[in-house]
Amino acid sequence: MKHQSANARVTIGGRSIGTGEPPYVVAEMSGNHNHDLERALRIIDAAKAAGADAVKLQTYRADTITIDHHGDEFIVKGGLWNGRCLYELYEEAHTPWEWHAPIFEHARRIGITVFSSPFDHTAVDFLEELGAPAYKIASPELIDLPLIRKVAHTGKPIVMSTGAATLEEIGDAIQAARDAGATELVVLHCTAAYPAPPEETNLVTIKALAERFDVVVGLSDHTLGTTVSALAVGMGASFIEKHVTLARADGGVDSAFSLEPQELAELVTTARIAQAAVGRPTFGPTTSEASVLRNRRSLYVVKPIAKGEVLTLDNIRSIRPANGLKPKHLDAVLGQRAARDLSFGEPLNFEMITGYSEEGSALR
Repeated sequence: MKHQSANARVTIGGRSIGTGEPPYVVAEMSGNHNHDLERALRIIDAAKAAGADAVKLQTYRADTITIDHHGDEFIVKGGLWNGRCLYELYEEAHTPWEWHAPIFEHARRIGITVFSSPFDHTAVDFLEELGAPAYKIASPELIDLPLIRKVAHTGKPIVMSTGAATLEEIGDAIQAARDAGATELVVLHCTAAYPAPPEETNLVTIKALAERFDVVVGLSDHTLGTTVSALAVGMGASFIEKHVTLARADGGVDSAFSLEPQELAELVTTARIAQAAVGRPTFGPTTSEASVLRNRRSLYVVKPIAKGEVLTLDNIRSIRPANGLKPKHLDAVLGQRAARDLSFGEPLNFEMITGYSEEGSALR
């Protein structure tokens, strides 16, 4: 079994992605452009303003992903798109190929990365002409090893979603990519339900992927809201992908489980907080806790004690602040005698106890 290297890194658009780096947040446009190029460009603007690292497209046509057939097996059963014919659904959801060049150009102009999921070999060739910096393999295409090999031959980083995939299928996909020359891989845990129930996201799978494969790991998140994504970063995810729209009320094929711009901005912030909060195993006071140490309890003189008088629970107590002996010494000092007159409010120390030079080590 391989274990994730802390040095596993992928670079997309000049941005390093991996352990110790800020989480890489991708805004998935999918079909939320609602067949309006200007809306697509506004989604890119919104992603940039929210602090996302990239926008992802999907590159296919209805006839490159299915056929125009209305047989029962071509009708979606259950879920958000229940009863929809596959061809008609993809016709509505696809991003027209003639939009890609202006989308790529707009993203370059405003300074945000854009890449895509190709769904067949012609889409890979097309995206290569546009200078795509990376490729995403969608969950249903994870078993399309010829497509993965085609993408790997470009030499670009590959991001793979693993929705519904078995461990064997994930391993086959990774091996196919590596055998074809891929050296930069991101593997995303994914629950391919739309929306995905949080109780079915099983985020511990992220750690399992990291332990088995020497790749950067992340989450393709289809749950509602941002909570699951932030938790995923706490589980080791370095890459988060979420569907984004301008407004869910505008409708569209994926709008129901997509984030709005202000929610995307919250995700960027919370993901970075989560990554910073994970940290490393630490014991003892942190820098910010140093000032709190003085508020710990310690042993103090709470009544005047004459020289030679016995120390008792009546004149010695464990109180705040922390300038005296630690409370763990209380049993050892009770019954001992004062080495000098002790004043009310003095922090107790060993030098104040008779026989300190002979008994101090026993009291410590």
